[in-house]
Amino acid sequence: MKAIFSFLIICALAGVQLNGQTSGNVITDAILLGYSAKKYTTVPVTDQQLDIILKCGIRAPSANNKQPWKFTVIRDESTITEIINDAVRGNVLIVVSGLVSVKDGSTPLFDCGLATESMFVAAGGLGLGARIYGSPVAKVTTNRDAYEIPAGYKPVMVLRLGNIDKGVDAVSGASPRKAQAEVVNFKK
Repeated sequence: MKAIFSFLIICALAGVQLNGQTSGNVITDAILLGYSAKKYTTVPVTDQQLDIILKCGIRAPSANNKQPWKFTVIRDESTITEIINDAVRGNVLIVVSGLVSVKDGSTPLFDCGLATESMFVAAGGLGLGARIYGSPVAKVTTNRDAYEIPAGYKPVMVLRLGNIDKGVDAVSGASPRKAQAEVVNFKK
């Protein structure tokens, strides 16, 4: 993925577009070329990569800057396998939990989604694969003490991080996206 971003920077500087999927801006290109990785290698995520990804989650926007989240990092392979079936040694899970008690109009579920997306994009920028899960949240919720979810917080999302098979990219590894005309409505 780092090679892809380096290539994109060179293409952006030269004004080259690849299959209409890039904009020439490193940030938007990271989003346009991102995908939910499915094939991971056993190369572990480094502490430095994890630290940067967590900092990006912490810096995500939130309503009234309440930052209503807690991140639980899981590195233990057997624990990860309890949560997701196809875990690979070297993967890391981040359980994103939001405040349960909300009184001031803040939006912890939405804010947790923003934090998760920030970490997802950061992982791609670091050359890692990432995948956001919703369904494993039920497993974490029923076993919250075992997964050390902080009191007063509810698991909202699970983010999987790992090194990816370099033979897979956003074109060959992603499911087709809907056409813009199918999802965008312009008011006249």
